[in-house]
Amino acid sequence: MQLENSSKTSNPTQLKRTLKARHLMMISLGGSIGTGIFLASGGAIHTAGPGGALLAYAAVGIMVYFLMTSLAEMAAYMPVAGSFKVYATNFVDPAFGFAIGWNYWYNWAITIAAELAAVVLIMKFWFPESPSVMWSALALAIMFGFNYLSVKGFGEAEFWFALIKVVTVIIFIVTGFLMIFGIMGGESIGFTNFTIEDAPFNGGFFAILGIFMAAGFSFQGTELLGVAAGESEEPEKNIPKAISTVFWRILLFYILSIFVIGMILPYTDERLMSEAISVSPFTLVFERAGFAFAASVMNAIILTSVLSAGNSGMYASTRMLWDLARDGKAPKFLGKLDKRGVPVNALIATTLVGSLAFLTTFFGDGAVYIWLLNASGMAGFVTWLGIAISHYRFRRAYIAQGHDIKDLPYRARWFPLGPLLALFLCIFIILGQNYQAFTGSGVDWNGVLVSYIGLPLFLIVWLVYKVKNKTKLIPLKDCDFENK
Repeated sequence: MQLENSSKTSNPTQLKRTLKARHLMMISLGGSIGTGIFLASGGAIHTAGPGGALLAYAAVGIMVYFLMTSLAEMAAYMPVAGSFKVYATNFVDPAFGFAIGWNYWYNWAITIAAELAAVVLIMKFWFPESPSVMWSALALAIMFGFNYLSVKGFGEAEFWFALIKVVTVIIFIVTGFLMIFGIMGGESIGFTNFTIEDAPFNGGFFAILGIFMAAGFSFQGTELLGVAAGESEEPEKNIPKAISTVFWRILLFYILSIFVIGMILPYTDERLMSEAISVSPFTLVFERAGFAFAASVMNAIILTSVLSAGNSGMYASTRMLWDLARDGKAPKFLGKLDKRGVPVNALIATTLVGSLAFLTTFFGDGAVYIWLLNASGMAGFVTWLGIAISHYRFRRAYIAQGHDIKDLPYRARWFPLGPLLALFLCIFIILGQNYQAFTGSGVDWNGVLVSYIGLPLFLIVWLVYKVKNKTKLIPLKDCDFENK
């Protein structure tokens, strides 16, 4: 694998480091803000009560914080586009790195299809009689265009997409607190909705456990910063700076948003269970505050959120596929860059896979698409698992080879507790994806297969490569810190 120069370079075999600190900051900020908070948060509160939802999201937030600080330590020292694959290959086992790389590419390639399907639903809100294919094709063209122009084009698009989301959440939280204290929207609400019926905790332990799983999906995307590190200016400075906002982002965007929703809307409100934009908890709160056209405004904001997720997914999967090809783990032609430093062949291949996956929504009642999506859902958690394992081995190998941790550009706090806690919680989420399938009178084997299909797929890819290439766990003293 060739070294990636940390400067802006015209070398046609290297990516261009043109992402600035502000781009990384917004990629970091916007990575976890999406339909999980705008739509799914209401269902979490309805199921587990406001206190249960807060507890579940806080626990997952702590896990994500440790994962991102682990990633930051490795990314600041080894800023490469194929980050998760490279770290797993260098510090764990080449077979593990191979499986992580393809797992991550597949995760985001299928997510592109999911975002195209979401765009269709959003546009139908305004244009119910319009053809679905027109909107999905337009969205795909926009995502492809931002990624084809240059990495700076992607960075600028993400900057503005994320800024819209950040501003929306801040306005929502400020408005919510003004309503809670009776400054907007009528009389003071206070803590009345935290004390009704079974609030603040509803449904007991298993209800909170179910929300714990859903919260994990909401936070997926925060790891994008690791991929962007390969094309950032001064990554040893800018990566830690972006990661330092993670904890406050989690606190501000998720914890405070759920607190505001739980304070203003009773968890018994059946509308919270719907994921329709017209009854998004954000829409309901804004309407209650007296904002005109709240549903249309939130629909537009959720549209930018979906486009942002698709744009990021196309970027991340393209870079991972390019790095796999460059390392001989994917067809060679996918490892080529054009003169602007864009992996166009990998971009086209990823776009085709995403669009083909989307087309499956039109056949057989979308059964194939649901299977693809379920396999993808597990893939994000497997990537997080890989980050935790890789960082634990990275730090131990760094010390075993005589390096001083004071020389690291960024040091993750609470090592080894941080990565080990994140590892445990990731395994917990993976195994508990569909615990309901095991709690009935008999095992729901169809539910088990649908929910856990991604796990055996990952293990098969890992073990087949391992057996074929006879790879082994790399001894700590042989871990490669120079192959960046």
